Amino acid sequence: MPNRIIANRRLFNQGITGMKHETPEEAVRSLGAVQAQDYHQAVWGIGLRTQSAKVSDVEQALNDRKIVLTWPMRGTIFFVPSEDAKWMVKLTESRFQTHDKKKQAELELDEGTLHRCRTIIGNALSGCTTVSRPRLMELLEEAGISTKNGRGYYILGYLGRTGMICFGPHEGKHHSFVLLDEWVPNSRELTLEESLAELALRYFTGHGPATIQDFAWWVGLTLTEAKRGFEAVKSNLRLDFVNGTEYWSSVTAPAVSADTDSVVLLPGFDEYYLGYKDRSAIIETEHDAKIAPHRNGVFQPMMVAGGEVAGTWKREIKRSGIEITLCPFSPLGDQAEEFREAAKHYSDFMEMPIGRVES
Repeated sequence: MPNRIIANRRLFNQGITGMKHETPEEAVRSLGAVQAQDYHQAVWGIGLRTQSAKVSDVEQALNDRKIVLTWPMRGTIFFVPSEDAKWMVKLTESRFQTHDKKKQAELELDEGTLHRCRTIIGNALSGCTTVSRPRLMELLEEAGISTKNGRGYYILGYLGRTGMICFGPHEGKHHSFVLLDEWVPNSRELTLEESLAELALRYFTGHGPATIQDFAWWVGLTLTEAKRGFEAVKSNLRLDFVNGTEYWSSVTAPAVSADTDSVVLLPGFDEYYLGYKDRSAIIETEHDAKIAPHRNGVFQPMMVAGGEVAGTWKREIKRSGIEITLCPFSPLGDQAEEFREAAKHYSDFMEMPIGRVES
């Protein structure tokens, strides 16, 4: 059964309930990093944790280089504080070497070809130039390097995971890319031990109560590596035993009531769900598969009531405004109106009128 005490403490520590952060970059920094496999969902994840934020505010923080979109952990995409992008990428880069060698062989990408890719893309982005994904694909094709069958996407991801490039501002409907060293010239440099400790403290502060296994999974580290970071900051953490399991959070985290009735519409891929290996505290086992029903790595936006995942939702943008469809796991009853208010909060963030909310 979901555990409401753990769930509601997580809601509070993640900035979903309680005091909101003043700026998008503060919201990102408080969590350590924000998962961003789906860009439009991720900006809402930042916005709902920020005071009176609009989508334009989050995108402006990206354009102003206060937050960066890159590949720091688990080989997937996150928003991170700009000054932390390099050391976060470096921390987990070596974890993908075996996988990369296998994938490169599968895609027939030898070291010579990858070196040419680095040169072509490096020259195109030099001088803090932003170039869209389609144009980078064209440049590779013009040089005789095929981008078909996933090769182009792999090349960009590989150069991102190894710290050469990161995402730049949006150009219309497309992502652009920049050189990380040029885009974030004044970044922090941390040793391996400092990196493990820093990330552990941020994780348990922004995600607690959580387990060491949760932390290891979130970062993509071995349990041994995760424990090294944990042990370095353990004196700053508080232990709670719940059903015989150790949960850790910041010693400065305030006690949170377990009887909150907060209602919120969370994005897909949100830290509240994907920030943990074990999600049993926030969702019934029988409903867990409904968050990623197609088993393709795509996680649905979630309805959350009192800390428990209570359904999924989807949006459709039309000329008249945003139409939202709620798909609760059980009848909403008295909470129907509260979810309508949550839908209005989302439409306000998107700076668009709400056309219809149905379930």
